[in-house]
Amino acid sequence: MKTKISSGDTLTITSPAGGTVSGIGVLIGSMFGIPVTSSQAGDLVSIDIEGEFDHVAEGAVAGQAWAIGDTVYFDANNKRLTKTAAGNTKIGYATLPKASTDVVGRVNLIPFAA
Repeated sequence: MKTKISSGDTLTITSPAGGTVSGIGVLIGSMFGIPVTSSQAGDLVSIDIEGEFDHVAEGAVAGQAWAIGDTVYFDANNKRLTKTAAGNTKIGYATLPKASTDVVGRVNLIPFAA
């Protein structure tokens, strides 16, 4: 098909101000993705918008434990996952339990969740 650009699970975007770091989430408007590579601001970079990922999460200070199926949000200011909805963007659901002291959580991304 001549009009198809991609399968949709990975998108190529212009890297935002500050660039990207491979594996650390990026939020542009309400579009969230995990960059495949690190990039400089203005460069083209591929981001995964679907799939299951381990990512830095709010840990011991917040005391957040997760259960499978909990709604997960992205805290763009701290570049980490959280269960706190206020001021953050919904990006998916927990796929493994996370103890309150864990600083990494596993999430299944929902493309363009709002």
